[in-house]
Amino acid sequence: MGKKRIVIALGGNALGKNLPEQYLAVQETSRAIADLIEAGNEVIISHGNGPQVGMINNAMAAYSKTEPSHPAITPLSVCVAMSQAYIGYDLQNGIRAELIKRGIYKPVSTVLTQVTVDPYDEAFYTPVKVVGRVMSEEEAKEEEAKGNHVKAVEGGFRRIVASPHPVAIVEIDAIKALMDADQIVIACGGGGIPVMEQGYNLRGASAIIEKDLATGLLAKEIDADVMMILTSVDNVTLNFGTDKEEPIHHMTIDEAKAYMDQGQFEFASMLPKVSASVNFLEAGKGRKAIITSLDKAEESLTGEAGTTIE
Repeated sequence: MGKKRIVIALGGNALGKNLPEQYLAVQETSRAIADLIEAGNEVIISHGNGPQVGMINNAMAAYSKTEPSHPAITPLSVCVAMSQAYIGYDLQNGIRAELIKRGIYKPVSTVLTQVTVDPYDEAFYTPVKVVGRVMSEEEAKEEEAKGNHVKAVEGGFRRIVASPHPVAIVEIDAIKALMDADQIVIACGGGGIPVMEQGYNLRGASAIIEKDLATGLLAKEIDADVMMILTSVDNVTLNFGTDKEEPIHHMTIDEAKAYMDQGQFEFASMLPKVSASVNFLEAGKGRKAIITSLDKAEESLTGEAGTTIE
């Protein structure tokens, strides 16, 4: 098969939904990643952070009620940074331990990664990402008075924020330097810390970047051979959720585009995965993108499992 540079995006069941679940999930995830490293591949890891950002946001909101000096809202950029750090902590320790068990001695490093977004991105006018706890109608009105957007959900209201496209990875040179030093790198967690350039400064944006799109940008920037998006299903499917559901084992770029145009993929789940894959593939030759589950990761590299796009 030969050595490949593989960017792995962890999502779905790979991290769990709370601290105890995450600790246990990381053990299994680390074994799957170690299998790829042991096979001689160079691995770079990104990950989602949906449940974790929600927990941090809720915890900070609760703390503000007992500590008046603390702001009522913690910026989302700060919440993402916190999630990157504690997810990275578990992942790097889990991967390190699994590698040492196998006699492989490679450092594992987490990079707190900022990703710039365009302040004029149209996504800021149509927020779609739900964050934070369920609020009462009164609390929702208070949020709207602060300039935030809210959405009616079962049991009350929740805040929604924009999901702009990633433009550039601020720490890309640091990531490349660690890779050149033969380290395993964890970067762009949760889509990256969303920031906007203001002169010499970077200002946190009230947004959540789609993890898969940031992973695609990372894969392009480091010239990866393979972008592997690990999710909760073994394959991409057509006619998802119907009695005509059909798993896809292989797609060309043109086929993937046609399926997207047909509306085959759900906006908040599979669509960004396929879209990120196409963007990555069109940026270079000899690449492939894989969408599959954690259990099928190693098999998918040889085309025995998962959905391959090339």
